[in-house]
Amino acid sequence: MKKVILTAVLLIAVCTVSFGTKVVATGQTFTALGDYRIETVDNPVSFMGKDCEAYCIKYQNSPLEAKIIICKERNCRKYVVLSEKLSIQYVCNKDYFGVEKLDKSFGSEGLATSDDHLNRFEYFHQKVLGPGQKTVLEATQLIAAFFPHLIKPEDWLTAAM
Repeated sequence: MKKVILTAVLLIAVCTVSFGTKVVATGQTFTALGDYRIETVDNPVSFMGKDCEAYCIKYQNSPLEAKIIICKERNCRKYVVLSEKLSIQYVCNKDYFGVEKLDKSFGSEGLATSDDHLNRFEYFHQKVLGPGQKTVLEATQLIAAFFPHLIKPEDWLTAAM
C-alpha cells in the first residue's frame, strides 16, 4: 500500500512540474486589470521564419492575456505584443526603449496595429519609456506594466473585480 501511495505522489509531482509554467516576474499595472504575472512559454515560437523567445502576461482581474515575442535584430530587439484587443511592438535599441506600431514587415504574418482599441494619448506618452540597453526581464516588466494603458479604457473596464 505504501508503494502505491508513494508512486501516486511521485506521479502527481512529475505531472505538476512538467505542465507547470515558470513565473518570471510579477508587479503592478495601476489599472483595473490589477497585478501582472509574466510566465515563460515552454517552446520557442516560430515567428517570421525564426525561432523566437516568448513570454505570456496574465492579469489578476481580467481574462486578457498578452504574448510577448522577442525578435532580435542587428542593432535592436523588438518585443511584439499580441493580445485579442491590441497588437503592438516595443523597440529596445542603444538610444531608447519605447512603443511603436507594428512594422509593415509583420503584415506577412497577418499582424497590424488597429487604431480601434489603441489609446492614442498613452501611445504618444510611451514613445520613449526610458534609455535603451534594457535586459529582457526589465523590458518585459515595463511592457507588462504599461501595455494595459495602451488599450482604450472602455475596452479594459470589463475586468472582473
